[in-house]
Amino acid sequence: MPFSIVLGDITQQAVDAIVNAANPTLLGGGGVDGCIHRAAGPELLAECRTLGGCRTGEAKLTKGYRLPANYVIHTVGPIWQGGGQGERQLLESCYRNALELAIGHNLESVAFPLISAGVYGYPKGEALKIAVSTIGGVLERFDLDVRLVLYRKEDFVPDRALTEGIERYLQRKEDFACAAYSVRMPRAAFCVPPDLNEIEKRIGKSFSEYLLAKIDEKGLSDVECYRRANVDRKLFSKIRSNPDYHPQKNTALAFAVALRLNYGETQELLRTAGYTLSDSSKSDLIVGYFIERGEFDIYRINEALFGFDQKLLGQA
Repeated sequence: MPFSIVLGDITQQAVDAIVNAANPTLLGGGGVDGCIHRAAGPELLAECRTLGGCRTGEAKLTKGYRLPANYVIHTVGPIWQGGGQGERQLLESCYRNALELAIGHNLESVAFPLISAGVYGYPKGEALKIAVSTIGGVLERFDLDVRLVLYRKEDFVPDRALTEGIERYLQRKEDFACAAYSVRMPRAAFCVPPDLNEIEKRIGKSFSEYLLAKIDEKGLSDVECYRRANVDRKLFSKIRSNPDYHPQKNTALAFAVALRLNYGETQELLRTAGYTLSDSSKSDLIVGYFIERGEFDIYRINEALFGFDQKLLGQA
């Protein structure tokens, strides 16, 4: 999956490069910076001494030494001063320059911490938005696996308005289901299980065939589609080359988002793979919340799913 949000220790990530939220001297410090220097060993500090520091928003690359990662990309985030000193632009530059450095060195996987959200005081919610949007913008143009690594779930501060909107939506769905049950409404009235044999007869296509036909119908290239879906290029190649490929549900849903299908079209795509959107699945309801509103930003959807402890879209 090209972009994911995970909980863990960034020094333990087995990727081509991890990103260090460094200070301008590049000589180590507290927080993530100190952890990375301790895990990499004194050789990292010795190499950093040769680099002449780093300006805010820029990035420099060193070897990873004793880390599982082959390289460390050091970038200096802005100190929060209220938001009026160009902090947003500088923070965006951190992510963009780090990714461009990785791409320029032909790296395939990168793990980031949430830059500037520790002792530099950047509000965690705003820092998260900037990280997700900036990384997403780069992944529209390049194939790269990127992880945003959070040490604790408490470091994840979601968009409050979005979270409250989803919670109200989930509550309405729950209230409707309870009301339907209380009056003994037939289940078919609000959740119709798919007749897969009928779907196959009517559509006459496998998931792979149906997906490829929809890509053509929407006027998208393969690259545009799998990047919008947050799906790895190699996985998409398997789907294209194998008419009988059976995806995981979250992969199928990711393509529905990429194709900007409405609710009914999403159900039809899912049914070719033997799935359906269900009102008993919190994950399905959250995705449905976005689809019903015509919002198809895969990274924003995954941000919401992570906040509700659900599996992200695009995972194989």
